[in-house]
Amino acid sequence: MLAANEETFVNPEQSGYVGFANLPNQVHRKSVKKGFEFTLMVVGESGLGKSTLVNSLFLTDLYPERHIPSASEKIDQTVKIDASTVEIEERGVKLRLTVVDTPGFGDSLNSTDCFKPIIQYIDDQFERYLNDESGLNRRHIIDNRVHCCFYFVNPSSHGLKPLDIAFMKAVHHKVNIVPVLAKADTLTQLEVTTLKRKILDQIDEFGIRIYPLPDCDSDEDEDYKEQCRQLKNAVPFAVVGANTIIEVKGRKVRGRMYPWGVVEVENPEHCDFIKLRTMLITHMQDLQEVTQESHYENYRAEKLANGGSIKHGKSTGSVDRMENGGDYSDKERELKQKEAELRRMQERLARMQAEIESKKPQHIQNGDLKSQDL
Repeated sequence: MLAANEETFVNPEQSGYVGFANLPNQVHRKSVKKGFEFTLMVVGESGLGKSTLVNSLFLTDLYPERHIPSASEKIDQTVKIDASTVEIEERGVKLRLTVVDTPGFGDSLNSTDCFKPIIQYIDDQFERYLNDESGLNRRHIIDNRVHCCFYFVNPSSHGLKPLDIAFMKAVHHKVNIVPVLAKADTLTQLEVTTLKRKILDQIDEFGIRIYPLPDCDSDEDEDYKEQCRQLKNAVPFAVVGANTIIEVKGRKVRGRMYPWGVVEVENPEHCDFIKLRTMLITHMQDLQEVTQESHYENYRAEKLANGGSIKHGKSTGSVDRMENGGDYSDKERELKQKEAELRRMQERLARMQAEIESKKPQHIQNGDLKSQDL
């Protein structure tokens, strides 16, 4: 019998149900509490509206103090890696967004090896994640791996240029590539359709693997299937970026004002901006899974197959410097100390087990049980 002051426990589930149907709700609450991480890389020539598009996608200003180089500065400019991280919260869901920009790509007169710093950066994030995953403290690992790469194609190039093809072939096995046709408002509808078809033909011709949108399951509703079909048909996405609010017929829209009219960024009849954002948001989890299960595993397998070293052109990875006794960075020195500490713990445990075995009070010899003096 329960005491008078004790409350009766109320079963939250209906009679006849165990309750494990609420497991997705538990995962949802835990994920919302933890937050999400996503890294987006934007690559393309200067002046194609990369920064404007990213600010339009996430309704934020990631480059408040951006320096635009002059024409004379672009002559000897090299590719730089500019990573900006911002915390975005929407309806209680937190997203740690990192946008990696590549200023200087394709701007110099000789752009033969201009994408090597980009490949180095992608591999460095894989190596950092592998080191953190192999360390002692694996509870709070920050995932800075590049999950998606928007590659901007110049609308005036009449297709993919040799630099576009060389870059995408060099990174398509390391990152999810999403081709983007920049500044689509400079083309007519017929020109956009023709250029899209030519870009896709060149991608197939040169064996470039872009991010494949996942197929819909048979039990999905018809609206979602139609959305996926339209997203697949929109590749490469012809986009227009703008952060200016314009009033059109009594309503405020984001767009660009021209003498002949207004281009509305979020109007699917004007450009594919909404489709690109829908693709990125609805398939963000799939982009992370493909990065983990395909690109990262390929890097990890290649590293293990090469005995722990990955070649980056003429330079070698951090493991090579550790093996050859070269200079160590702070991260490498910390990793080496953790490995040495782990070896000492294993040796100490082995000695303790040996002492326990040697101090057993009795042993069996010739089938008889005899006592042993301690």
